[in-house]
Order: sequence, then structure tokens, then C-alpha cells
Amino acid sequence: MAPSMSLFSVNAIIILNSDDGSRVFTKYYHAPHHSAGGHSNAPVAAYTDVKSQKAFEKGLLEKTAKQTADIILYDNRIVLYKSESDVMMYVVGGVDENEIMLYNVVLCLRDSLHLLFKQSVDKRTIIENYDLVSLAIDEMVDDGIILETDPTIIVQRVSKAPTQDVAQLKGIDLSEQGMNNLAQFGKAKLGDWLRQGL
Repeated sequence: MAPSMSLFSVNAIIILNSDDGSRVFTKYYHAPHHSAGGHSNAPVAAYTDVKSQKAFEKGLLEKTAKQTADIILYDNRIVLYKSESDVMMYVVGGVDENEIMLYNVVLCLRDSLHLLFKQSVDKRTIIENYDLVSLAIDEMVDDGIILETDPTIIVQRVSKAPTQDVAQLKGIDLSEQGMNNLAQFGKAKLGDWLRQGL
């Protein structure tokens, strides 16, 4: 029997504090539909409540804390992970999923965060820039479907200037005459400021 074909491949993306196991970022995805054939290896909608999610995360951190590999089989799921500073980043998929594709997602997550923050990726930086982390993950994976695995494209999409700011720049005259007017205005204001100060 051929495995059911579906674009849904990521069950969860998790970022945990490696010191105490506390959540930094978690996002669980559930398949929008289940196969009618009852494929035995297809994961059922697990981790639907916070208690089961935290139990899974605690066991996952205990299992991966002292390992040096990037992939494990845990709770009948393929888990790929990377350690950065004081956080562990996990991508969880079904047991039948392509490990290389899931590995590309965890690498994209790590590399995107490095490019976004231009510094070390740690718990404090992730929490301070939670909006960018959330946007980057949403650009990578949408409802369990992998959309993009190129970190430079993710960073461009996440850090693009809002369109309302671009519209405000249209009224500025950047011609040579406009720059001369700006210089004259600045010179006059500086002269006024110096006269008031003396």
C-alpha cells in the first residue's frame, strides 16, 4: 500500500530553554484532514492540550540534552534539533516524513535567526524579538506545510519595510534642487540656533 500523499509534514516547531526546559516558542500543527484509508503510521492529532504538549517537550529535552546527533525518533515522531547558546530548536514530523526536508527546516530556522539578529541566538534575544521570530516561522511553515527553506528569502520577507512608510517617502524631492533647498533650510536653522545660544 502506497503512503498517503500530503503536503502536511511538520507537526511542531519548538524552541525551549535548554537550562530549565521552559517554553520560549512553540507552535503545533494539526493535519486539516485524515486519510480515509486509515494509514497506520499516520499520527493522530496528538498534543491537543497544553498538558500533553508540556509533557512531550519535557521528555524531548531530557532525551536530547546530552546527545550530539541532530535527529532522533521520539514518541513515534521524527525530531530534528539544533542547539544554540541556551536554547534548543526542534522540528517535529511524522514517522513517515522526509528527514532531509525536516532537517532543511531546522537549518533554515537557525540560519534565519542568525541573519535576523546579527548576533548570537539566545533566549533573551528571541523573547525581545518575538514578533520577528513568529513571522519568520510563519514564512517557513504554514499549517504544517513547508513553504520556504532559504534563510535569506525568509529574512527579506520578515524585515521588509511596511508599505505605508514607503508611501510617505514619495513626497520628498530628491533632485539636486531639492537637496540644495534642504541644505539652505538646514543652514538657516543652524544659524538661528547659534544666535539664540549666544
